[in-house]
Amino acid sequence: MSRRMLTLVLSTALMLVMALAAAGPAQAAPSKAKAREKAGHARVVKYWTPARLANAEPRDFVKTKRGFVPAARGGDKGKPPKDPGDGGGGGGTTTVTGASWTAGGPALKGTGKVFFTMDGSNYVCSGATANDKGRSSYSLVLTAGHCAYDETNGAFATNWMFIPQYDSAPTRTCGATAQGCWTAVGLVVHNGYASAGGFNTQAIRHDWAFAVVGNGSQGGQLDVRVPDFPIAFDAKSEARHAFGYPAAGQYLGNDLVYCAGNVISDSALGNDTWGLHCDMTPGSSGGPWFKTFDTTAMLNSVNSYKYNGGKKKKYMFGPKFDLKTKDVYDAARSATGNKKVN
Repeated sequence: MSRRMLTLVLSTALMLVMALAAAGPAQAAPSKAKAREKAGHARVVKYWTPARLANAEPRDFVKTKRGFVPAARGGDKGKPPKDPGDGGGGGGTTTVTGASWTAGGPALKGTGKVFFTMDGSNYVCSGATANDKGRSSYSLVLTAGHCAYDETNGAFATNWMFIPQYDSAPTRTCGATAQGCWTAVGLVVHNGYASAGGFNTQAIRHDWAFAVVGNGSQGGQLDVRVPDFPIAFDAKSEARHAFGYPAAGQYLGNDLVYCAGNVISDSALGNDTWGLHCDMTPGSSGGPWFKTFDTTAMLNSVNSYKYNGGKKKKYMFGPKFDLKTKDVYDAARSATGNKKVN
């Protein structure tokens, strides 16, 4: 072999070794990250013992003369949800102020219960799967900002877990649920919510959040196992359906409940929020609102707050999704950790 050819061979070999050395850590990094995510998922699932799930308190707010305060559970627990009447449970246009959802389908499968820890206390809310436009390995869950971020103490929730289709198997063991348990690797909120300093009018206008979840307790991706929903980032007023798992008053927290009808705007908040005649109680916060509910169900708000008196007491209110919502959504589609979006 000539000296020139030997030099060429050695140079090629050296470049190959350098390339492999450079590629090694990059290839190892994802596997380490996945291992951390898997361990984190196992830790959160282990944290949520049956007792903790049973004793988690709803994190909901009502507007009083003194401002917004945490909603009291109150009421006589154990009464069954009201009969929906004509058109109930099947997605019809009849006004429904709170009834069991009996039609199954995507609404049942894609809506679930959310559990999390804030400031040392365990809470429960509602949420729904959101379409992430084909991202692999991760899925998105839409919920309320106050079900993901502590607006008073300025901290993200921990031990965040989603149980979809809870109504089909209302159990407190992940392995026995209809679709397993899914834990967050990241929570994404708007800085307008995070910087509000409390649950107030600023917070309400930004009261949405997306949880980025990895593989669940039963394996695979969440948005492969259950339907996910596209989002409408507009403010057009039309008929709505709202869903949630209320856990106070006449509701036990095991039943997927819905309201349906036309919406109003809350003038007290500059018409920046929707209002829907609805008697859902604490535990329903973060539950999805659908702009359309025929061939395509499009998310357009979440259960956010209620009033404790006056004519508005009969309504559930939620923020109007807009371009700020889209900014948070876009950030969530690539996030793998907690993030505030300006």
